[in-house]
Amino acid sequence: MNIAPDPKSLPKGSILSPEANQAAALATATGVLTVDLDAIVANWRKLEKTGVPAECAGVVKANAYGCGAEQVARALANAGCKTFFVATLDEARVVRAAVPPTAAIYVLDGFFQNSGEAYAKIDCKPVIGDLYELAEWDVFCRRTGWNGGAAIHIDTGMNRLGLILAEAPGIIPRITAGDHGITLVMSHLVSAEQLNNPVNAKQLTAFREIASLFSGVPASLSNSSGIFLGPQFQFDLVRPGAALYGVNPTPEADNPMRPVVDLKARIVQIRNVERGETVGYGGTWTARRPTKLAIVAAGYADGYFRAASANDGSRGAEVVVAGKRCPIAGRISMDLMAVDVTELERNAARRGHMVTLIGEGITVDELAHHFGTIGYEVLTSLGRRFARVYKGGEARVETPAAASEPAAATETAPPTPT
Repeated sequence: MNIAPDPKSLPKGSILSPEANQAAALATATGVLTVDLDAIVANWRKLEKTGVPAECAGVVKANAYGCGAEQVARALANAGCKTFFVATLDEARVVRAAVPPTAAIYVLDGFFQNSGEAYAKIDCKPVIGDLYELAEWDVFCRRTGWNGGAAIHIDTGMNRLGLILAEAPGIIPRITAGDHGITLVMSHLVSAEQLNNPVNAKQLTAFREIASLFSGVPASLSNSSGIFLGPQFQFDLVRPGAALYGVNPTPEADNPMRPVVDLKARIVQIRNVERGETVGYGGTWTARRPTKLAIVAAGYADGYFRAASANDGSRGAEVVVAGKRCPIAGRISMDLMAVDVTELERNAARRGHMVTLIGEGITVDELAHHFGTIGYEVLTSLGRRFARVYKGGEARVETPAAASEPAAATETAPPTPT
């Protein structure tokens, strides 16, 4: 694993080697989140192959689902990804600094009045889902001569963002007139992860009709799960997100994606409790025998949800200690959790050792089940107090302080009006 430290994490005037600084950062970390950039690239290539001949974009919003937008976007761009989707302009700035200037970046949350200069400055494209947005964008383009393009979002059933179906035909005259500046027409599937949900076919029919009206404009419907619904859903561009990061896009079948994240946290204390003693807030978990506990430095402030707690009536999540699954004991607290390590061999769990919260067979989707949520929320909730290690690509290690600093964006000047 070729890892270099983040220069921002090194103390000024440090005389230690990068390797020594890296070792020091990991030695003092209460936890380590490892992101496998090679696995992300492998997942993208599998999705690209599944979607052929459609182009395969990369959705890197929400800091690349918690995995690091700068690092992930750069790795995907190096692998050949040419189109990226983010949620906000701030996210677009981070991605623009990491990808070639020729890469297309779409901002899903749309266009606001007086935001045109910001779009032009970093050459990214709004996803327009409202006639007022479209009018404001037109005004900006006419005033400045900006011709960077935009996507049109048509709502086919989500009832979230997008023009309603009745509004879409009103745009067609500008398509036939040419020089319309629309580079993509898109919609979003409601229940793509449910293979036989009739809503999928209903949305497909509606979008196919609309896309046929946008003559010459590339069309996009499929998210991660939609790619696996078949070629008829793939159109010209597919937009995988969670599947890139190892979340199962086909929950009714085995996960075709490689795992991406590994999360470890440190044991800060080993303690023994007697039979009948309770553990954690509320005293909801009672030892039924003399019990050895490992107290681990991770909790809900780190994105390990309180819902994974154990009590006397139900079993919570598990972690891997010394190669063996061990159950959580009691409630997850803000910074700590207790793990029952009674079944391990003597001294197998010791203060300072790391335990595995995600990895070694514990998947993001399994943890999501214990949290009562989905893998998307697990990934985007993982805390910033952990050191982050990147494997593959331009790998490096980040201390929590460095990881919280936004990347500087490379900006380009708006075009000269024509």
